[in-house]
Amino acid sequence: MAIKVKFFASLRELTGKNEALIDYREGMTASQIWALVVDGMDMPADIMVAVNMEYVKGDPVAQDDDEVAFFPPVTGG
Repeated sequence: MAIKVKFFASLRELTGKNEALIDYREGMTASQIWALVVDGMDMPADIMVAVNMEYVKGDPVAQDDDEVAFFPPVTGG
């Protein structure tokens, strides 16, 4: 029972991690997962979160075997 965590773009440099595998715990939210993987570093307010390759809003609760990915804000022009 695990959750795969991925960091993209500048968040890789910020956290010093590409990905991590953590033990699943019922009720864990994306912000709790972030804090666990990066040793308590505050999650930036404008971060984007995807669960199983779909962007989500708010602070979703992860399920067993989910992939939770963190992305910096994206701009376009």
